[in-house]
Amino acid sequence: MEKAVINSIMPGVELIYVHTDKFKTGHLSVNLLLQLDKSSAAKNALIMHVLRRGCKRLPDLKSISDELDRLYGATIDPVVRTIGEIQCVGFSSNFADDRYLPGEESILEKVVSLTAELLLDPATRGGLLKADYVRSERDNLCDAIRSEMSDKRTYSFMRLKEIMFSGEAYGTDRNGSLKSAERIAQIALTKHYKAILATAPIKIFYCGGADLERITEAVLNAFSTLPRGEIDLSAGTEIRVECGEPRFVTETMDVTQGKLTMGFRLGEVMYSPDYASIAVFNAVFGGGVTSKLFMNVRERMSLCYYASSVTDRFKGVMFVISGVEFDKYETARDEILAQLRACAEGDISEGELSSAISSLVNSVRAMEDSVSSLDAYYLAHSIDGLTYSPSEYALLIGEITREDVVRVAKSVRLDCVYFLRGEEKEVAE
Repeated sequence: MEKAVINSIMPGVELIYVHTDKFKTGHLSVNLLLQLDKSSAAKNALIMHVLRRGCKRLPDLKSISDELDRLYGATIDPVVRTIGEIQCVGFSSNFADDRYLPGEESILEKVVSLTAELLLDPATRGGLLKADYVRSERDNLCDAIRSEMSDKRTYSFMRLKEIMFSGEAYGTDRNGSLKSAERIAQIALTKHYKAILATAPIKIFYCGGADLERITEAVLNAFSTLPRGEIDLSAGTEIRVECGEPRFVTETMDVTQGKLTMGFRLGEVMYSPDYASIAVFNAVFGGGVTSKLFMNVRERMSLCYYASSVTDRFKGVMFVISGVEFDKYETARDEILAQLRACAEGDISEGELSSAISSLVNSVRAMEDSVSSLDAYYLAHSIDGLTYSPSEYALLIGEITREDVVRVAKSVRLDCVYFLRGEEKEVAE
């Protein structure tokens, strides 16, 4: 698989191009980059779902579905994701590669054009996004947010982020809050849509067998009517290296299993971050089935039903997510911190290090077998200004030493601990 080529093709528009003959399909995503903010996150998340309901030429889901069927089962779906404190919203398209179509059939240009139509030429009434589409998709968004809140594992993580990042954009969920979603109205959403379309930086990702010139021409033709004003380049992620004394928050709810979620700052390593070292550290500490958290806290000591860690290198943070018995909260919390100290003190066996590296290398190389993984990988890396391929990243991971892992572990600082436990039951006399 070739290395990505990144070109600026229009004002505020970058094309990320990855050529490969590995897949039978082509993949295209169009991503608007917006600052994650509690006042606009729900509107940003809602817009793409409303636009997907219809455009002027194909004004409803039935006509769009029929058109996609004619394009050999192509798909175009709304996408809402966050990279650090940047909210990325847009469309993701998958379609058959021309090599596998009968005769001289070609659909790439048609799929690119339809994706642009949905984004740029929505079905409207009186110049506004259709009120029934807005209402329907707003209800769906509210249901999705409620669903997340009803999953107590997800809810606990969301609450930790709200508390830990109360003064930072990172505390906002990618779909926004239920309260803000419920208030979205047709006129306000239409104005917001027009504003972000004209000002948001856009990254278009393509992976497939078409050559660079062809996909560039297809995008330029399809997006020729894209309105461009003064591009807002301010979207970014604030990294806080320092943190004060750890905060400990316990809340009660009708749950049968405690949810212990811990938030950490990666610390001074973020002044000059080595992402491969951070990834290997996380794998050693809690990122897999050979990690210290899994082998010790979960398996050997049986303190948690599950326990794992995940890092967000864009924000410079790490989270530990676990499920515990109510009365094992303090013991589990202290042992998780003890395993972190063990990493910082160099108590890492050759087996732990080699297993972590091997697992990570396999995971990173597996990205090249999935167009959606490649999309997420290159979009995130392009925001960071990085260009190395997954294979090159895997080589960097393979060179990480125990000393590299220790350096990261020593830098990590506990910021916030959130524990969701069951409500006290009254004892009958």
